[in-house]
Amino acid sequence: MTLIEIVLIAVGLAMDAFAVSICAGTNELTKGKRPTFRLSFHFGLFQFLMPIIGWFLGSSIQTYIENYDHWIVLILLSYVGFKMIKSGFENNSGVKKGDLSKGMNLVIVSIATSIDALAIGISLAMLQTGIWYPSIIIGIITAGLSVLGVRLGNKLGAKFGKRMEILGGIILILIGIRILISHIAT
Repeated sequence: MTLIEIVLIAVGLAMDAFAVSICAGTNELTKGKRPTFRLSFHFGLFQFLMPIIGWFLGSSIQTYIENYDHWIVLILLSYVGFKMIKSGFENNSGVKKGDLSKGMNLVIVSIATSIDALAIGISLAMLQTGIWYPSIIIGIITAGLSVLGVRLGNKLGAKFGKRMEILGGIILILIGIRILISHIAT
């Protein structure tokens, strides 16, 4: 597998993390270096680890995952998306909103955005391709695009306020629906 092929795969895998990073960046609690680092680090780490896990599991688990992985992604992204929409409609004067860069929200979105990387790892195992180099590239590109996404979300959130948080929640749900439809259509 060439470097160009790996980079294209990595960019494709990173798009969900990029979109979620934009959504997370619209939240006023995700401004600054620490939240940006947490999001980009976790998204990059999960995108790095999932292909490795998939590669080691090989094709034996593929039949179990492919039948319902898209439903899991839809449920996870919808859960976080609905929380964002609810938060966007609430009058939160003095009340702390949920932060996608911390705790269980971070774990949920990290898993949801990296499940497709597990399938890539399984595919690479079936192609008898090494896993370490592609996984490192995937993790680095995902982390980098996540930083850009959070910063873009910060700018959009500052300009449009709570409307961007509502839009971000809707986008997360739509990403889950897109993944579901693409799996059902194939």
